[in-house]
Amino acid sequence: MKVYHGSFVAIEEIDLNYCEVGKDFGKGFYVTKLLEQAKTWATRKGKEKEKRTESVVAEFEFDEDICRVMKLKMLYFEDYNDDWFDFVILNRKNLKERQAHDYDIIEGPVADDRINRQIDEYIDGVISKEQFLNDLIYYPSHQMCFCTVQSLQALSLSKGRIDSAMYHIDSDVIFALIKDYGITELEATDVYYTSKTYIKLTDETTKLYKKQWTEIYDLLKIELKKQE
Repeated sequence: MKVYHGSFVAIEEIDLNYCEVGKDFGKGFYVTKLLEQAKTWATRKGKEKEKRTESVVAEFEFDEDICRVMKLKMLYFEDYNDDWFDFVILNRKNLKERQAHDYDIIEGPVADDRINRQIDEYIDGVISKEQFLNDLIYYPSHQMCFCTVQSLQALSLSKGRIDSAMYHIDSDVIFALIKDYGITELEATDVYYTSKTYIKLTDETTKLYKKQWTEIYDLLKIELKKQE
């Protein structure tokens, strides 16, 4: 299964020591099977770290067979529910390096900005858990948290050796789109990653990743011109 990680820097090696505590499923490396969601994460992370010209989405392959062979301990939440809520609260309250659970991989829905506010209200005693769950409106979201070094064995970068070259191309092209077309970073990211030009770029046989970013950008502009 293909999964994606949105960031403001290129991911060459995953180091759990850099992961933050107090997240939905605890400290770990987070990915999603929803590409658009990963793009949003990448843009937000760039703004948080004041890296506004950086927006990187890394594509990984998640191998479920490895999980079975290694007998990894996994937890899955199909939907927003009582168990999901209790588990998120458990991890949000835990600001220690030691995990509040012993799972290798957790999968389930995301607590977005609106839900985060409601969680804070629950923790502060403003609303009850019943009120939170009753007010919650479901929307498509997905995340997986890889919490242990063992779990990372099931995750691998899927584009191989062209990744490092593409990272530089990605950020330069997105910045140029923002400047030349007067669009937001999120819009530019969406235009670029959904273009036919990007699909060709990720195909190693085309050798496009060896060219200058300006040549890739010229191809993208031609594509966009044809869509007008």
